[in-house]
Amino acid sequence: MDAVAEKVPASLKALRAEEAECTRCPLYRYATQVVPGEGPAKARIMLVGEQPGDKEDIAGTPFVGPAGRVLDKAIAEAGIDRKQVFVTNAVKHFKFTPRGKRRLHKKPNAHEIERCRWWLDLERAILKPKVVVALGATAVRSLMGKPMTIGKIRGKAIEMPDGGRMVATIHPSYLLRIRDDHDKAAQYRLFVRDLKAARMAR
Repeated sequence: MDAVAEKVPASLKALRAEEAECTRCPLYRYATQVVPGEGPAKARIMLVGEQPGDKEDIAGTPFVGPAGRVLDKAIAEAGIDRKQVFVTNAVKHFKFTPRGKRRLHKKPNAHEIERCRWWLDLERAILKPKVVVALGATAVRSLMGKPMTIGKIRGKAIEMPDGGRMVATIHPSYLLRIRDDHDKAAQYRLFVRDLKAARMAR
């Protein structure tokens, strides 16, 4: 954690104030605001998504859109208290492509992920979670420092380079894109299973 070696803010409140001034990559120029992580400072489980979406960018809060509703439902079914979980993203500003009045999600690139890893490392240093759940490939890349195939590591508690524990799974937005009801239900059950694995991780 390079960011941690230099300076660790004393609290999540102090960290949010620093994040609000972030210019580490160009995304801050186009987003409405930074979207910091949210949850208790002593959370045992930390969930890391890709980036804020349109609704999150406007609200300034992570996972308040359709994917967030799927995540909340799955967390409850996995036996996890949502109020005891810290939720954040690998990239803190919304990256999008304008399409008329709409803003369409655009995947962060490697440079943006790496520049924003500074903030994720600081969040982890303050929280010291027992386990981190990587929701999708961008989160895995940020936490592991390199791209990895989710299918090969999914649902298993593996060690991160700095000694932390990570469980990888899909991003809940993936479930929203599945059109076949049977396939969607099956994938949702696997998602809940992965969250249960994180709850049981030691």
